[in-house]
Amino acid sequence: MQASNKSKESATRAKKKYNAKAYDNILLVLPKGYKDKIKKHTITTNESINGFINRAIREAIEKDCSKLYK
Repeated sequence: MQASNKSKESATRAKKKYNAKAYDNILLVLPKGYKDKIKKHTITTNESINGFINRAIREAIEKDCSKLYK
């Protein structure tokens, strides 16, 4: 049983190391209750909260850039 626990810890360390290399993190602070609104929305769009936030940011940047370079 102890070997299994060490294996899990090793896997966790490997995942954390990979994530640190591959991804940036941003802490998002929202008004109370807004997280629930986002969760409900993502259920209707069948996407994760992270996927929704990434899509919203990407679409906003594309929209803003198209206004700048018209």
